[in-house]
Order: sequence, then structure tokens, then C-alpha cells
Amino acid sequence: MSQHLDFWQQLDQLARSARLVIDRPAGTHHPRWADIVYPFDYGYLEGTTAADGAGIDAWRGSLPDGAVTGIICTVDGLKRDAELKILLGCTAAEMQAICDFHNAYSQSGVLLPRRGVNHP
Repeated sequence: MSQHLDFWQQLDQLARSARLVIDRPAGTHHPRWADIVYPFDYGYLEGTTAADGAGIDAWRGSLPDGAVTGIICTVDGLKRDAELKILLGCTAAEMQAICDFHNAYSQSGVLLPRRGVNHP
């Protein structure tokens, strides 16, 4: 009999088993749109696949353990796609700032914080 893992446990397992590649460090500009500056480290989980065929996107906050603290679901009208962004080690304020970042440009995002986790 296989053990059923819930959504958050699946994300924990995925995040622990993949290397986080930061290709857009905090403070850097988007490669195509110079007015977009990343507020936190942004990258992807190596060896994973998202709907766009690339690695699953992830943001890294300031909490040292790097645990999955939430997700942001985005819809981009220009690219005509929807994606999931995993939030790793993010405080409540960082999660909100990342959500605001996604809502400032062509995307719209919804923040889903992980319940039962203390987000300082």
C-alpha cells in the first residue's frame, strides 16, 4: 500500500530532492525588460518540469531553512500561460512582496500561503 502525500508534502519532497538554481539574483534586471527588477532570488528547481517545459519556478526568501512556505499561481495575458511559483523560506512580508511583483506587470498572481507554518 502506498503512502498518500498531501499537496504540501509533495512540494516539500520535490524541493528537497532538486537543486535550486538561481538565475536571477535579487536586485538584477529581467533579461528582456530592464524596468523589471527582481526583489528576491528567483530561479528554478533543476530536474523538474513545469507546464512551459522549463524547470519549476521558485523564489528564495530570507528564512534559513528554505522550507516551502507557500506558492503563487500566476496567469500571464501576454504569454497566454499559467504557472506555479514555489516560495522557499519566505516570510509573510516577502511572500506578499513577491505576489505584488507578479501583479505589477503583465501577470496576475494569487498567493497561497502554507497553513500551519509560522511566517514571521
